[in-house]
Formats: sequence, structure tokens, C-alpha cells
Amino acid sequence: MTDRLIDDFCEFVRIDSESGEEARFLAYLEQRFTRDLGAECVRDSYGNLIARVPAAVSNRTAPILLGAHADTVKPGKGIEPVVEDGVIRSNGDTILGADDKAGIAEIFAAVRTVSRHPPVEIVITRGEEVGLLGAKHLDTSLVQAKTGFILDSDVLDTVIIGGPTHISLDVEIIGKAAHAGMEPEKGISAIRVAAEAITRFPDGRIDHETTANVGTIHGGMIRNGVPDKVIIQAECRSLNDGKAKQQADRMRRAFEEAAAAAGATANVNVTVEYEAFQIPADSEAVTLAKRAIAAVGLEPKTRVITGGTDALVLCGKGIMSVVLGDGGRAEHTVEENVAVADMEKATEIVRTLLEQLA
Repeated sequence: MTDRLIDDFCEFVRIDSESGEEARFLAYLEQRFTRDLGAECVRDSYGNLIARVPAAVSNRTAPILLGAHADTVKPGKGIEPVVEDGVIRSNGDTILGADDKAGIAEIFAAVRTVSRHPPVEIVITRGEEVGLLGAKHLDTSLVQAKTGFILDSDVLDTVIIGGPTHISLDVEIIGKAAHAGMEPEKGISAIRVAAEAITRFPDGRIDHETTANVGTIHGGMIRNGVPDKVIIQAECRSLNDGKAKQQADRMRRAFEEAAAAAGATANVNVTVEYEAFQIPADSEAVTLAKRAIAAVGLEPKTRVITGGTDALVLCGKGIMSVVLGDGGRAEHTVEENVAVADMEKATEIVRTLLEQLA
């Protein structure tokens, strides 16, 4: 299994699929899933791939969902994987794409090689790296599974069972333009308003379960002009839904009040991207995942994280899902790598899951 697992993974990462440009890779997966797994493949209106694999030597009729995402972050074009001393890396100019193509390769290998399994729905989403967009747009009328396992974490012994409320704030500050040298007193600097507003609320680590961040600021056009417009992208997250919404409201009011004090205007759009959820510890997904992890010789753990996952979105859609490890390390950097042994162990965890469910 090892040689083919690694060959498939290397083939996967050589196909460019930065966020928004996943079409060719998804078409390739559709062809492989159809040919090698006997899957019936469909696409939803957003372009997510759902591959339905019939049961093998199993009386279970309820399908199980196995998921991962097709897109990678930048720089993710022209990836050339290198296998050295049991570790796979890129040649150094790009990310590797183990996030999340290691997960796809492991799902593919597990379903292909396991002797018995229930009906399986393999869901490969688009746009995960830019806001879990594929999961948010997933047409659940095409999915029958009510329990899911998403391979998209670096740690093999840990089951991720929950995540945060995530709120985005898109802010437009409108001031007044003026010549900065001749008549600056006639202007209202949108940049200064933005700076004042940001000092009015805490950011970074607020407490053990809450964070806030101002991610981007774009404003001004010329050096000698009082800037009349600034666009800001900010966010906050918390494992406590109430804390997230309280922090978002504090940030919104800071921008509005700073603008009003300066005679400017702040237009703040607040969007709840997804809400905090923690899957019960005694749910089928958690119980089976921990049992499969233990079966390969690891000590299973559970945790909640303040990052968003496809599993969190699927839980909100009624598909109780957890996140499992794929073994990738140093994600989103050109140092990204994955050990062959970890890919084998992740595959074995999925195989064990499928056998238990059969």
C-alpha cells in the first residue's frame, strides 16, 4: 500500500489547486474515484465533489461521510514533491499541499484497500482555505450521511470535537479629502480615525477561548492628500458564542464612535461566519474515532480549537462530524512536510473506522 499511497499523494500535489482554481484537480479526483473505487460522483452547484461508494461486505445501510478539501494556500503552483529519509517535502519554492491532499490520499487509499466498509460518501470541498466556503455552500440534499470524519489536522492522536463562533467585520471609514500641505484642516483623515478606533478595543488573545484581530487596512491614495477612505478587515472568535458576539459589538462600536467623534462615517458590516459547537463526547463519531486511534497504538485525546473547520460547518448542517489527523506539519509554509509513516498510520485509522462501521 505504501508505494501507491505515496505515488498518489505526489500526483495529487503536482496538480495545481490554489483556492478558486480547484476545477482541474476535482475533475481528476472524480475520474480516479469513479475508476478505482466504483464511485458514483456528483457535483453540487458550488462545485464540491461528492463520491458515493457502495458498501462492501456490510449490512449497514446508513452511509458514513469522509471529507477533505481540494484547495491549497499560496504559493501552491508548480509543486514538486521530494521524498527523503521517509519525509515528503516540496523542493522549497512552494508549499507541499499536504493540507489537505494528504487527507485525500489517505481516504482514497483506505477506501480502496479495506476489505469491508459501509456505504461511504467522500466529500471534497472547494474554498476551505478562504473561509470554509465549500462546506458552507454544500448541498446537503446530495448527502445522506449523518456522521462524518474530516481529515484535516496535523496530530494523529487527537480528535477535534468543536470550534468557535467566528465573526467577520468589514469596515469602511469615510472621512474628507483635502490637500495635506495647503489646507489639511479642511480634511478628516480616515487613517487617523481607523488608528483611533483600533486603540479602543483589545485584540490578540483576549482570554483562553477568545481572540480578535485586525487583519488588513487599505487607505489613502497619495502622499500629500488627507485620506478620505479606509477599508478594514477584522475578525473575532470565541468558543463561547456570547463572548464572540460581545467582542464583535465592542469592535463595531469602537469604529462607529471614533468616526463620529472626528466627523467621519463608519459603515460596519458584521457577519457571523459560523457558530460555536462542541460535539458530545459520547457521540458515535467521537467514540468510533477514539477507538480507531487506539487500535493503531496511539492514546486518543479530544480537544476544541479556535480555528474553523469543515467539520464545524457540517455539524451546523446536521452532519455530526469530527476532525482527524492527516500527519501534515508546518502547514501554510514552504517548510510544510509529511512523514510517510504518519500517512500510513492515518490511512490505517480510516481503515479501522470503516471496518468498525461495516
